[in-house]
Amino acid sequence: MRRAMTALALPFSHPLPKPIPQLKRKLLPFPFLSHHLFSRFRGFSSSSATLLTTPTTPCLSPPPKNGAGFDLEPYLACSMPGRRLKVAVLISGGVDSSVALRLLHAAGHKCTAFYLKIWFQEDFENFWSECPWDEDLKYATAVCDSIDVPLEVVHLSDEYWNNVVSHIINEYRCGRTPNPDVLCNTRIKFGAFLQAVQKMEFDYIASGHYAHVVHSSPENPSGLSMLKLSRDMVKDQTYFLSHLSQSQLKRLLFPLGCMQKDEVRSLATRMDLPNKARKDSQGICFLGKVKFSEFVEKHIGEREGVILEAETGDYLGNHRGFWFYTIGQRQGLRLPGGPWYVVGKDTYHNVVFVSRKYFSVDKRRRTFCVGSLTWFNSFCPADDEQIHCKVRHSPGFYECSIKHEPSKDDKNEDCLVVHLNEDDQGLAAGQFAAFYRGDTCLGSGIISNTSDGKTFPICSRALELAKLEDKSKLGKPVRIINL
Repeated sequence: MRRAMTALALPFSHPLPKPIPQLKRKLLPFPFLSHHLFSRFRGFSSSSATLLTTPTTPCLSPPPKNGAGFDLEPYLACSMPGRRLKVAVLISGGVDSSVALRLLHAAGHKCTAFYLKIWFQEDFENFWSECPWDEDLKYATAVCDSIDVPLEVVHLSDEYWNNVVSHIINEYRCGRTPNPDVLCNTRIKFGAFLQAVQKMEFDYIASGHYAHVVHSSPENPSGLSMLKLSRDMVKDQTYFLSHLSQSQLKRLLFPLGCMQKDEVRSLATRMDLPNKARKDSQGICFLGKVKFSEFVEKHIGEREGVILEAETGDYLGNHRGFWFYTIGQRQGLRLPGGPWYVVGKDTYHNVVFVSRKYFSVDKRRRTFCVGSLTWFNSFCPADDEQIHCKVRHSPGFYECSIKHEPSKDDKNEDCLVVHLNEDDQGLAAGQFAAFYRGDTCLGSGIISNTSDGKTFPICSRALELAKLEDKSKLGKPVRIINL
């Protein structure tokens, strides 16, 4: 059975307050709007980001306009109560962002809601039938109408394609495993969007993320902001926010950082939000209901290759292209006698190596390199300092030590060698590693490779067979005997 990361009890020196009980494309026009309204917001847009007003008549009935109908003050600890702020609130149509908006409104802030329309591929065959933006927008409109908060739609399709989707496609072509959610936060939600509304002079940009930002006092505007873990360790999203810059962090506000997910759901019910029973979205942020394999096939295509057993070099079967697989994957291999795991890839020869012994003690690894480092406080931990690390979004942490080395690719950039206190079989190039000291996220970087040579061992026969130009010489796949 696959081992999960050990969930460590971190030493929180400053506990959070606990709430009282419970490809080039043309931009799609937005069908509801006139050119007059388009011009109205053109001055607030970036080069290709367009702010538009949403329809005034939603298809959903909003709750009564008399607010929550109960005292929300116990839940406002992360909403900066007592200050009259101008806040831009990102709203998705889901429960989390809707409750965040209601909390900020209850805290007395002047809120404007924004829905980001970033579906990137209008000619994708499933676009109109599968993309959920229209349903999301109906829910978002109903939530905003319930408290008379204006709602704008921002078109960031071009920015999303150029800065996120294209990057993801290139990374998969190179055999790496990127994280779209980290890229979306840094480059779109708190990147392109922040730029698009900068002339509107908002004090903060808010969203429904489970994280907590501690800002310096208003009297010290040059002070640093800190990204803290949320109260809900299962839902905590600091991993997805760990690659932001300090300048981005200083502009952010996360009202849900002091709450548990069940409290948020409870509030949505008590507020009688129109989306109170709506399920949380799952999967990669830009795909909607489209399967990831469909996305990869559409934009990268298929190229048949062979599957070889790592320990023996035995030819086991064929695959559709190495870019459909990531290290540690066990689904989609369609091999009998499993479970089989992807343990390596030869991207040049389009070969996937697999094993049934992925979790053998002698094949575990714990040391890797991290580049493209971003630190919130403009400085990084010292060599050999004991800190904590996440190598994926989960409630678990590793204890780790770090050491700085010059990058082999760029001598002007440090490479961080990370040594975990436990083994991890799922380390994959292209993923992010986020670092923590206590309850504070220090920053993150991108995993490049394992630095101790302890990648999964591929036998010499398998490596040689992978180089064969004519794979037909391998004959027929061997018969796999069930264990």
